[in-house]
Amino acid sequence: MIDPIPGIMTAVPPFVSIIVPCFNEEKFIGKLLADLLHQDYPRDHLEILVIDGNSSDRTRNIICEEAAKDPCIILVDNPGRFVPFALNAGIRQAKGEVIVRMDAHAEYPVNYVSRLVYYLFELKAGNVGGYWITLPGSPGIKSLAIARALTSPFGIGNAQYRLDASKIRQVDTVPFGCYHKSTFEKIGLFDEELVRNQDIEFNGRLLQHGGTIYLVPDVHITYYARDSVRKLLKMFFQYSMFRPLVNKKLGMILQPRQFVPPAWVIFLVAALTGSLFSHVSGLVLLGGLGLYLACDLVFSVRSATEAKRWELLFYLPWIYFLIHICYGCGYILGIINFVLLNRKPGQVSSTR
Repeated sequence: MIDPIPGIMTAVPPFVSIIVPCFNEEKFIGKLLADLLHQDYPRDHLEILVIDGNSSDRTRNIICEEAAKDPCIILVDNPGRFVPFALNAGIRQAKGEVIVRMDAHAEYPVNYVSRLVYYLFELKAGNVGGYWITLPGSPGIKSLAIARALTSPFGIGNAQYRLDASKIRQVDTVPFGCYHKSTFEKIGLFDEELVRNQDIEFNGRLLQHGGTIYLVPDVHITYYARDSVRKLLKMFFQYSMFRPLVNKKLGMILQPRQFVPPAWVIFLVAALTGSLFSHVSGLVLLGGLGLYLACDLVFSVRSATEAKRWELLFYLPWIYFLIHICYGCGYILGIINFVLLNRKPGQVSSTR
C-alpha cells in the first residue's frame, strides 16, 4: 500500500489512468504490460490505456491478448498515429484524477506509480518524474557506445533527469510525467502540431501558468536507447528541428543548452568558408576543431574508463561529433522553416 498523501488520501487513493502511446513495439509491449500489472498501486484504482497508432507488427495482438486476461488494460485507437494525438486521446478517455504518461520503450519499478502519485501531492507539484537510466537497445559495443553517449554531459548537455539523481529538485522537464488531470483542463492538452517535443512545450506551458516540475531521484526508469547510429541521429535531428517551434509557441527559451550545437555548426561552416580566403580563418578553424577534439577525447576516455570497455574509444568520439552536427543542423533547419518562413509542421516533409 502506498504512503498516505496528506490532505488528499488516507484509506482511499486517487484513481490513476496510465496512458501509453505506442507504435510497432512488439519487442517491448509485453514486458511493459507485465510491469504495469505488477505495480503496487491498488488495482481497483488503476486503468491502463494503451493508445496504438495502427501498428503493423504484433503490438496490437499482444495488447488484445493481455486485455482479454485483465480488464484493467484498455486498447485505444490512434488514427493520428503520432504521440501527441495518442496522449490527447488517452487523456480524453481517462477516468482518473491523476494521469501518468509512460513509454513502451522502457521498464519501470514496482513502486513507480505509487511513488509518483505520492510526490505529486506531497510536493504540491504540477508534474513529477523519475531519473532515467539508459541501457543499450541491443547487444554489442556500438549499442553500448550509443547508450554511454546519451548519459554524458558532453553528449546531451545538462539534462538533470539523465545525469543527476542525488536529490529532489525543481527542473524544466522530466521524462514522461505524472500530472493532475485537472491540469489539462486548466491549460489545455498536448499540442498536436508538435509530433516531437510536445512534452517540452506542455511542461513550458505548465511553468508559465505557475506550476512546478520536480525530478524525484528514488524513482528510476530504465530506458532502452536506439539500437543503431542511424536511428539515433534521426531522433536528434527531428527533436532539434522542433525546438525553435516550441520556443516560438512558448515565447521563451527554457533550455539555453539547445543553442550550443547550432552555434558549433555555424562556426564550422563560417570558419571553413573563411579559410578559403584567409589564413587567419583557417587557423581559427583548426583551433576550434582542436579544442573540440580535446573535449571529445576527454569525455570518451572518461566514459570508457567508467564502463571498463576501452573498445568504446573506437565509437564514442565520432558518435559525439555526429550527434552534435545532426542536432545543430536540425535546429538551424527548424529556425528557417518555423521561424523565418513561418511554415506549419505539415508543410515540412522531414518532420514525419
